[in-house]
This record gives sequence, C-alpha cells and structure tokens, in this order.
Amino acid sequence: MSMKRTFKVAKGRRTIATNAPASPVHRPMHRLVQPGKRNPSTVSADEAVKIIQSGDRVFVHSVALAPRLLIDAMVARNEELRDVEVCHIHTEQPAPYTLPQYHKSFKSNNFFCGHNVREAVNKHGAGYVPVFLSEVPQLFKRGVLPIDVAMLQVSPPDKHGYCSLGTSVDVSVAAAEYARVIIAQVNPRVPRTHGDGLIHISCLDSIVECDEPMPTLNVEPPTDIETRIGRHVASLVDDGATLQMGIGSIPNAVLAQLNGHKNLGIHSEMMADGVIDLIESGVVNNSKKVVHQHITAVGFVMGTQRMYDFINDNPSVQFFRIEHVNDPSVIRLNPKVVAVNSAIEVDITGQVVADSIGSRIYSGVGGQMDFMRGAALSEGGKPIIALPSVTSKGESRISAILKPGGGVVTTRAHVHYVVTEWGVAHLFGANLQQRAKRLINIAHPDHRAELEKSIWTEFHDRW
Repeated sequence: MSMKRTFKVAKGRRTIATNAPASPVHRPMHRLVQPGKRNPSTVSADEAVKIIQSGDRVFVHSVALAPRLLIDAMVARNEELRDVEVCHIHTEQPAPYTLPQYHKSFKSNNFFCGHNVREAVNKHGAGYVPVFLSEVPQLFKRGVLPIDVAMLQVSPPDKHGYCSLGTSVDVSVAAAEYARVIIAQVNPRVPRTHGDGLIHISCLDSIVECDEPMPTLNVEPPTDIETRIGRHVASLVDDGATLQMGIGSIPNAVLAQLNGHKNLGIHSEMMADGVIDLIESGVVNNSKKVVHQHITAVGFVMGTQRMYDFINDNPSVQFFRIEHVNDPSVIRLNPKVVAVNSAIEVDITGQVVADSIGSRIYSGVGGQMDFMRGAALSEGGKPIIALPSVTSKGESRISAILKPGGGVVTTRAHVHYVVTEWGVAHLFGANLQQRAKRLINIAHPDHRAELEKSIWTEFHDRW
C-alpha cells in the first residue's frame, strides 16, 4: 500500500506516492532476543570463568557494567592462563589484568582508553585500536576480532526470561551476539532499560548472582570557564534541534544553559545527568525528531544514582546498539543536529587531536567523527568542538603546530565550529588564513601574541 506524502517546493505544493516504510530506518533486532537452546546454571564466579582458555579473546561489558566478580575471578587464574586477550571500550571498574605482573597471562586490547588502562597502554605495551565507535561491532561480525567469551553484567530476567543490558548496550550487544560463550553477572541493581538491550536467559551459558552497587559519577558545579563555554555553545542551538553531547563538566554546562529553549531532542551515544532536568521541564520532548520521535535515544549512560533511577523501566529513554545510534546516515535524518565534542588540542587550521596528548594515548576515537559528520549532513546541523583555551598547566590548547605524535581524530575539513570560553570560531568555508585569525581570536589572550608570531615564523612564505 502506498503512502501519501506532501513536500513544500518553491512554487506551491506537490504530493507524491511512495512505497517507503513509515519509519525512515530499518533496524533489525539482534538474534539474542530470540530464546536460545542453552540451560544456564547458576554458579560461582570462579566456576563461570573456567570456560576461559589460554589464547581466548574475552570481551568485557562496557562503562558502568564491567562485571567485577568475573574480572577478579579471571585474573585469579593467571597462573594457568596464557595470552588471553581482554578487549573493551571504556570501563569504570579496576582493570587488574593490565598489571605488569600478569603480562604473560593477559593482553589488554582497548577500543577506547579510560583512566584504568592508560598507564598500561603508554608504558606496558597494552593495545589501543583506533576505530570509529560505530564500526567496532564490525570487528566482531566480520571475524576481524572474533570473541570467544563475552563477560556481561545484566538485570535479573523478567517473567518472560529476558535480561537487560541496562546502562550499556553500545558495542556490548554485538559482542554478545557473536561470542562463542556468554557468561553473565546478574545484578538486581542494573536498571532495566528499553530498546536493543534485551537478552533471553536461554542465550547465556552460565550465571553468577550478585548484589553490588553500580559505579557512579560525581556531578560538580561548572566552573566559570565551563559556564562561559556553555553559554557560547547554547547560543548556537536552535529551537527544535537534536542534541548529541558526551558526559562531563562541559556537556553539563551546556545543558544548564538550555532552559529557555523549546522542543529539543536527544540522539546521542551517551547522555549526561543534565538531560534529566530538561526532560522533566519539557525543554527536551523529542517532538521534532524524525528518527525515534518522542524517544530519547542513546547507546549508554554513566551517571549518578538519579540517572540510573530515571532510566529504569522508562520507555521514553531507549538504548540502541551503537552501529545504529552512531551511524551518520541515521544521525543526519534528524533536523538541526548539534554535535558537541571535546578535544585535547586544535591547531590554527582546525585539525582536532582528541585521543592523545602528543604520542601519549589518552582516550580514543570514539564517536566524535560519527556525530561530527552526521551533524554536518543534517539539515541545519552544527558540528561543534568545545574546549577550554588552556590546559591545567596554562598551556594553550590552540596551537600553531600540533604536538609530535598527536592523533588527528577530526580533520579540519570536518570542523564547522570551535568554541572556547573566549567565543566561537566559525570555520566552515573559511580558508587557512581566515581560520588562523578566527581561532587565535578565541585563544587565551596570554597566548595570542605568541600564536601570531608562530604563524609568521612557520607560514610566512605561504601566508
């Protein structure tokens, strides 16, 4: 049956018939929502991890849901295991498998580096894979990095036998879908969330029961610098915009400045606590979105207990697999997408270093480029890099030349706006000389003269 759709054109209106589905995106569900053929037994953590063998690749559930009991039990087997590769994106729990004394037993391989693995990556030979977050599931699906064992933390099953992946659906659902074996820590404190994060209990191989609090983030009041950045970014947000931003002080500072806006939406890989106030006040209602209209769409969250309570069994907040929520072709379908991402360093041509400080790996590629590109392609979209003008040591974060070894995550062709506490530099369509001038204008005043001098020294023949 065809559907009538009406479009505005320059000289009136026209109606066309189309056989397109009502939803603009076809999103197949993963196979683990179908009941499986396994009959998992409830065992101790020590018993559950006996399935891990030397040479296996083990995936650890993401962010706040890294299963501590299973991790500790696996590490306790270090004398009998060799060359077990442990992979994950950012996790909040301790990562004892990265300690130097276990280097013969475990090899850490990270798609995003949090505080718990940075030393191992930069000093002890742990691996870091630069990869777009939206493409991590392809590593599992295509067999580039096949998963032998997925270690998860899930909610207890409901009356139909379905457990929830809770706060972290992200890449974890794909890891579980393609893993040879799934062992799960079942915790009643894990929020039951809606969306793609359902796994039937009959798809699990073994269960470890526990009752442990989830790690939380402390939300500090924004500093003066962060508040000024927040105001500048908020000035770029139109009513009806769809927002993507991370977690941390700058995203919360931006959200705090949006109380006067109307009809905002959220489509983001992660969500900060500040979103809750905007939802409860009606500022965020997702009414203007095309994809997941009236739904706050995310891949994972890490926040306060208030956040976990808010998302628990809340159908207005849905968690989707990361290859969907971070897909630029999906992101672009929503109107006025404003993507706000941070950086470690930006040079005066607009190159963005986001995963390293010089050659020292600090974080990861993550979803920055997924959303920067999706926002740029969205009708009325704005891809924004927001950062303080100086480091904690007073060094300028806008530089003439990038530090040696710095990883360019977002190219200068992808950046449209750079924001510091000193203002907004609009770079889209600007040539190199114009970019340099605009970026120097939002650098810290103490560094502007030196940046001007550096331009003359480095580029005087060309500029």
